[in-house]
Amino acid sequence: MTARPWLAPALLLVACGWLAPESAAGQEAAARPTASTAPRTAWGDPDLQGIWSFSVDTPLNRPAEFAGRSVLTDEEIASRAAETARIRFARDNRPPATEAGPAGLEGAGGNYNRFWTDARRTPRQTSLVVDPPDGRVPPLTPAAEQWYADVERRRAGVPMDAPTPGGFVEDLGPRGLFTRCILGFNSGPPMSPCCYNENVQIFQTPDHVVLLNEMVHSARIVPLDGRSPLPGRIRQWLGDARGRWEGDTLVVTTTNFTDDVYDFGRTRPRGAGLRLVERFARAADGTLRYRFTVDDPVWYTAPWTAQLPMARSAGPLYEYACHEGNHSMTNILEGAR
Repeated sequence: MTARPWLAPALLLVACGWLAPESAAGQEAAARPTASTAPRTAWGDPDLQGIWSFSVDTPLNRPAEFAGRSVLTDEEIASRAAETARIRFARDNRPPATEAGPAGLEGAGGNYNRFWTDARRTPRQTSLVVDPPDGRVPPLTPAAEQWYADVERRRAGVPMDAPTPGGFVEDLGPRGLFTRCILGFNSGPPMSPCCYNENVQIFQTPDHVVLLNEMVHSARIVPLDGRSPLPGRIRQWLGDARGRWEGDTLVVTTTNFTDDVYDFGRTRPRGAGLRLVERFARAADGTLRYRFTVDDPVWYTAPWTAQLPMARSAGPLYEYACHEGNHSMTNILEGAR
């Protein structure tokens, strides 16, 4: 046991029921709610309310080793969960930022103890992307490829969260909006697992749904009354969302994003053409199935869809207070100058 310290947290994952033991066929059956079993609000709509965790260790793109396969075997689930626990243990026991840490585990921000972060679940999917069938995000457009190439050229040798030389306020780097705590690290939209505080709280009324992500306090108030979208010239950080029910599924369509949009770990420009469709549905096994389609012909050569299961959280939604970016902004800019 002492030679493999990650076994204890891995066994804890199994004991707590975070590993999915059912077969692929069983999982598909559990994902199909029925009208008779789906919980309802007092006014008759499907009840999606509560706090839901989307903390999973499934990669966005399907790894090459699982090519042609959409689900993991029981053995592969156990192996992935053990590796997730091992990485968590290693990160929680790395040297301080002033010391040399193991390859891939160094951190200029110091040690953020793992005990208060999300323990990632291991679903059966081999990738979050479910369409295209190969489980991978489609290629970028030539314009998007050129933008990333220009960023790499301008920022050669510059740390992730340092300003681009000469950029100062205009260019705080590829995670500028994150560094300034303007947009969340996982709240999107679309929501996607990346780091910690991966929760959404859903509130419902007969004519509105609220999607609250505490990571940078993002609250999307989604009308269900069929009103028209905002004019195209009015754009917002989180876009302009409109909702409707398709049977027991809540469908949220969001447009009117700003020129800086969330793109899975960084921000990028030209978001005006993005159309995001999110779907929320209760599954018979008690999970909330979250599915989203990204349609952005300016940035991707084809639309693509990802899906992940959200688990009900028994705890409260803890406050996220991003003091690091707020209090260090003056120093960041003075250092850049």
